[in-house]
Amino acid sequence: MTSETSDTSAGLPLEDSGLAKATPLPAAKTAGRSRLILIPMFMATLFTGAVIGMYFQPPGLRVFFNITGLQPGAGTNTPIAVAIQQVTTQEQVAVISAGDVVALGRIIPRGDVISVATPSGAGDARIAQLRVKEGDLVEAGDVLAVLDNLLPLESAVASAEAFLRVSEASLAQTRASIAASLAEAQASYDRAEATAAAAQSDLDRYTALLERGVTTRAEFDQIVAHANEAGRDVERALATLSRYATGSETVQADIAVAVANLAAARADLVRAERDLERAYVRAPESGMVLDINVRSGERPGSAGIIDLGDTSQMTVEAEVYQTMIGRVTIGDPVTISADALRQDLNGVVTAIGLEIGRQSITSDDPAANTDARVVDVIVTLDAASSKMASTFTNLEAIVRIGTGQAE
Repeated sequence: MTSETSDTSAGLPLEDSGLAKATPLPAAKTAGRSRLILIPMFMATLFTGAVIGMYFQPPGLRVFFNITGLQPGAGTNTPIAVAIQQVTTQEQVAVISAGDVVALGRIIPRGDVISVATPSGAGDARIAQLRVKEGDLVEAGDVLAVLDNLLPLESAVASAEAFLRVSEASLAQTRASIAASLAEAQASYDRAEATAAAAQSDLDRYTALLERGVTTRAEFDQIVAHANEAGRDVERALATLSRYATGSETVQADIAVAVANLAAARADLVRAERDLERAYVRAPESGMVLDINVRSGERPGSAGIIDLGDTSQMTVEAEVYQTMIGRVTIGDPVTISADALRQDLNGVVTAIGLEIGRQSITSDDPAANTDARVVDVIVTLDAASSKMASTFTNLEAIVRIGTGQAE
């Protein structure tokens, strides 16, 4: 019994030493597990750094993109946040940080630029005289240019005026002639009545004489014939008088012809004066002469003669992507920037287009998307910005709309 116990006791150190040798195995497993935990932590840190770097775009990252030619988000169709300093090309126009919308736009006068053309019906007339120069302020209706068809059109007006005077004189002559004829017919009627009255008096006297046998039948018959003739003269005079009486068909016809001729002459004069306007190029509204496309002696082309714009109030036409237009509302504050401007311009959204159209404002990048679907947004500049932008018509600019900030 004692020997067994001692054998067992003697074997204990061997078991202890074996356990001591096996102790490093669990520690190795623990170290392996620790290394595995570092992998997701490293990936999370890398992802977080990438997101922060893409959002804030530190100088080092921007240098990397400039060297490699890569663009943030180039591998996806969904726009990503781009630093405002980088918004210089059409591809970079998108929703930027803080929820603002950025678009390309152009500075235009209120109502856009008007290309003043020649009047309708001017034909192949050429420019005879330019009466304005670039930078002149004009009012609506002012003559901007005179065409070389002025002389024949002025001659047509002079001829129409002369024909009108002739027609007026003819009407006056007709009325005077009718009045004179009426007076003459009235005098003839009065004379015929007097003659008839005298003839009737002679007839009455000779009738009494014939009854007393004082006169002969031959003399009586002669008196009767004279009285009958005097009566017929009265009827003729009365018929003539009725022709010139007011309201008679003859007078009405003569007056109607003269009045119609006068109306035709007046119409000819109006038409000649209207045709005379074909020789003048007038300003359709008030504004500034921005550009003159022709010179004296040239035939105007399809581009028009003069570009006119109301620069007293400048606006900006921005083309916002159709996917972003839902973020824009009337009254949103807007900031406009361009290399040519000394400082940024300020304004507010005053109109949003009702139609989706094809983009017309593009950057200089030959690879820019030129088939985007956009909505026109009109931005009205404040007084100071409008004055600063008055000499930059059609300047391309970057438009930043502060969406959701309308009062």
